[in-house]
Amino acid sequence: MTTYLVRTDLTAPVTEPDDVRLLDWAPGRVAATIQTGDAGPEFFTGWRPPRAAADLLLLGAAVYCADKTTRRRGTPDSWTRDITLKLPVEATAAWRNADFDAALRFLTGDHWEIQPYDASRHPLAGVAGVPLAERPIGLGVDGVCLFSGGLDSLCGVIDLLEEDPERRLCLLSHNEGGQASTAQQLLLDELNEYYGAERIRSRRLYLRPAPPNNHQARPLPRPRENTTRSRSLLFLSAALALAAAEGPAVPVYVPENGFIGINVPLTRARVGSASTRTTHPHFMYLLATASAAIGVSNRVINPYRLRTKGEMLAESRNAALLRRLAPLSVSCSHPETARYVGRKQGNCGYCFPCLIRRASLAHVGWDDDEYAYNVFAEDDSTILLNRRSRRGADLRAVIVGAFADRPDRDVLRNGPLRQGERAAFTGVWRRGLAELRTWLASGARGALAELVESRS
Repeated sequence: MTTYLVRTDLTAPVTEPDDVRLLDWAPGRVAATIQTGDAGPEFFTGWRPPRAAADLLLLGAAVYCADKTTRRRGTPDSWTRDITLKLPVEATAAWRNADFDAALRFLTGDHWEIQPYDASRHPLAGVAGVPLAERPIGLGVDGVCLFSGGLDSLCGVIDLLEEDPERRLCLLSHNEGGQASTAQQLLLDELNEYYGAERIRSRRLYLRPAPPNNHQARPLPRPRENTTRSRSLLFLSAALALAAAEGPAVPVYVPENGFIGINVPLTRARVGSASTRTTHPHFMYLLATASAAIGVSNRVINPYRLRTKGEMLAESRNAALLRRLAPLSVSCSHPETARYVGRKQGNCGYCFPCLIRRASLAHVGWDDDEYAYNVFAEDDSTILLNRRSRRGADLRAVIVGAFADRPDRDVLRNGPLRQGERAAFTGVWRRGLAELRTWLASGARGALAELVESRS
């Protein structure tokens, strides 16, 4: 078991055993092991959430850093970890009744235990040199929308702003640098120019476990885990804090297509570790229930939970703008890896999100080959279809999964669905597979065409 103590008062003496790791929260300070960078306090400028929402944000930050600094390698099954998190909160009784453990177990596949302890200090006290307000202060927006820089979030923002010409949105991003943050800024600039800066507020959270330095009481270990499944909790907890600062009726929007949301494993071998649950309906339900138990009742809405990615694009409220900006978006799992083989950075073209992206763009006639790898190019498909190539694992799984004769019950393989919604989500899954089949069959050539034809 790995135990973490989260602290907001870095002057307090440490009485925990030496094997307890410290997650010190002090945005902008080099002594913190939860790092927000030199510009970190800018994220918190101009708003202050109620204490319950601030505690929830601290949970998201701590879980994310604990997830990244607890290696799966070395566990009995090389996956499942036991993680205890001691968290400073105001309302310990409410937190003990809130089952965040279950939400985290489902999200990351690990055994989590959240142990709340009393702490009077507000997590945002003194951040950015601004005195803590006596009451919550918001940014003057009507909603908070997750904004990753991907195609789904771009589509979502455009639809929300087009739906109500008076609506003002806070677009929330998280990054640790690299291509995703570049895409976010490019799209923000375009959206601001089109809709006007008065309708869009941006908050970009730079957060990660800090590299060791001599100012930290107990530096975190250097090795990092790369399967970080908890990022969606960080994203959502930050969004809920921003929304709660406006008031309990202000919603959080999560623009994510339903096919990716339920993320049915493509093959039996990909059940569990290879199928993430970042916006799975069951996780969203567990998080909403636990958050409400501690006093954060803002709704989390996914407008596209019952649509495929292709359907999202086809039903856009401003298709011309979406089509023009789509090439700037990055939907990739690893947008920077192409540079190691001297190829264009951005969308790799071979990971699962990239394959879904291309199929959806083809669905509306917008597909192109602006990818590091083009699966329809003979040289690239030869590399990707090689069974020894890890790079082509998603493409090979997509071909197997999309063309297989699968029973409806497979829709439950990545997690339970509420009884009244199973038929609707089954429909989303079937239509998403159909988009993949149509795209693959339309452009496949050579060895790829032979493989697709053999599976059809």
